[in-house]
Amino acid sequence: MAKLDPAGFVREVRQEVARVTWPSRKETLVTTGLVLGLSAVAALFFMVADWAIALVMRLLFGVGV
Repeated sequence: MAKLDPAGFVREVRQEVARVTWPSRKETLVTTGLVLGLSAVAALFFMVADWAIALVMRLLFGVGV
């Protein structure tokens, strides 16, 4: 069974964090912008798709607002 060693755990965590390659500020801003932009495109797509489906439902069945 593994021994409980909080100090050893903290040391291992610090070693792992030191190995991480952190993104630069520019990379973070670019990827954040891409996420926001693509989210807006997806929202627009689903808004248009919803509008089209509602239009078809109104035309075919006379239901919907």
